[in-house]
Amino acid sequence: MPVQQQDIRLGQRTRCDQTPAWAALQAHFADAGQHLDVRQAFATDPERYRRFSQEAPHVFADLSRNRIDAHTEALLFQLARQCGLEQQRQAMWQGERINHTEQRAVLHHLLRQPAGVAVDPSPSIAQAQQEVQTTLQAMLAYADSVRQDAQITDIVSIGIGGSGLGPSMAVTALEEHWQTGQRVHFVSNVDGMELGSLLRRLRPESTLFLIASKTFTTAETMVNAHAARDWFVAHGGSTDSHAALPLARHFAALTTNIDAARGFGITTTFGFWDWVGGRFSLWSAIGLPIAIAVGSTVFRQLLAGAHAMDEHFYHAPLEQNLPVRLGLLDIWYRNFHGFGSRCIAPYSHGLRRLSAYLQQLEMESNGKGADWRGQPLPYATSPVVWGEPGTNGQHAFFQMIHQGQDIIPVEFIVLRQAGRDLPEQHPRLVANALAQAQALLLGRDSPCGHRHFGGNRPSTVLLLERLDATSLGALLALYEHRVFVSGALWGINSFDQWGVELGKQLASHIEPRLASGEVQGLDPATAGLVQRLRAPVGTTVAQKGPH
Repeated sequence: MPVQQQDIRLGQRTRCDQTPAWAALQAHFADAGQHLDVRQAFATDPERYRRFSQEAPHVFADLSRNRIDAHTEALLFQLARQCGLEQQRQAMWQGERINHTEQRAVLHHLLRQPAGVAVDPSPSIAQAQQEVQTTLQAMLAYADSVRQDAQITDIVSIGIGGSGLGPSMAVTALEEHWQTGQRVHFVSNVDGMELGSLLRRLRPESTLFLIASKTFTTAETMVNAHAARDWFVAHGGSTDSHAALPLARHFAALTTNIDAARGFGITTTFGFWDWVGGRFSLWSAIGLPIAIAVGSTVFRQLLAGAHAMDEHFYHAPLEQNLPVRLGLLDIWYRNFHGFGSRCIAPYSHGLRRLSAYLQQLEMESNGKGADWRGQPLPYATSPVVWGEPGTNGQHAFFQMIHQGQDIIPVEFIVLRQAGRDLPEQHPRLVANALAQAQALLLGRDSPCGHRHFGGNRPSTVLLLERLDATSLGALLALYEHRVFVSGALWGINSFDQWGVELGKQLASHIEPRLASGEVQGLDPATAGLVQRLRAPVGTTVAQKGPH
């Protein structure tokens, strides 16, 4: 897959802490920013809600309850420009290899670009667009054929990381579009309990397995894939294409390694490109389980919603650009206020998997300790991203958010329109979301410390018209671009994930030791655990280090 060959000129990037705006923000924070009381800001500015609201495609954002004012935002916009955010955005759009540690372009926005609409006149981008459309059409045609296949009742998608989290989240969110009589399952954990408990409920003749691995070598995915194939063959399936129950009909692969898939017995494959990172891949062939669940028309609506947000991010001025404003707010909170986490609280049962998806998107992208030159950073980057749907979270962790010592910004995601089931309950759900945001801001004075709420606790409300494919696509693209903004200013590569590799490499060395008992060269703690794990149940293992 060709892309433009020039690298982004890294020497022209300016890290946020090396700009005049950073020093100005530090002075502003010490003088006024850290003392801002949003309640007083509302009292002195009747236009605050309007000033800190933002309309974007399919998403309306109320930022007015955050600890920012006009001067703070102005300095943050200066910071963005001094760091070259607009140039870095353009470099991504034009196919420069901004993922410089892996020498890859970052072009996932092309996956939702409509056919015939050019982003960049370069031949390499035009070819990429054509390849995307060819693969998309083939993938969606296959998805619709599976939906029309009355024999297939269960689709099992086997993948991990971005190959599992994104599709699982989207399928869950778009439940109202599921095909009647078909169920989509996701398996990612190498713990045999996950796949084994599912296989006990399935019949091979009515099951389709999708193996999602770019290289067809991902360790966890391939362990589960082989276990699924063994189960299929043990229950009457065959690698013979002429058999009554051929493996080739009941397995498909989402991979670029066609030869490896063929060696596995799979003849139906859909590929993607090295510029598609795992956590940005649900728009690609990795989204096949989404397309099977909801159909090609709805899948294209998902792409259209994301494309609308892409256009907003690329063209809107920084001051009216929602991903930019949110990314800058993240910098302000993480590096000046020192807020170490952010809570995602979707008041929608359909979005119950969103926080798990966002954990990978943000923490794998921006959880870095070195800048683009490989130099240690003197400041923190990604916050911890976590959450649960409302109203469940209110009865779990909101106690800490309201009265705990840590300030935790909350992101409320609210739907204006109810879903199809029990719509009469929707006003109560929305009222709870608005009440929580109000309570965090206003607090409550009480002479009894147990009943005192300090207030002035920040929150953002993201309002969607409804939970449909278009609004979901826009919301997810909003978060993608927000992560890019903060990563660009922090001066890090948001598109590699070397921290994932070390544990995987060590696991490949430890696994055979669990069988052999050899602990030479292991650290004392790992050696002791290997010895304990090998001992018969109920026996006592002498505490000793490696010999």
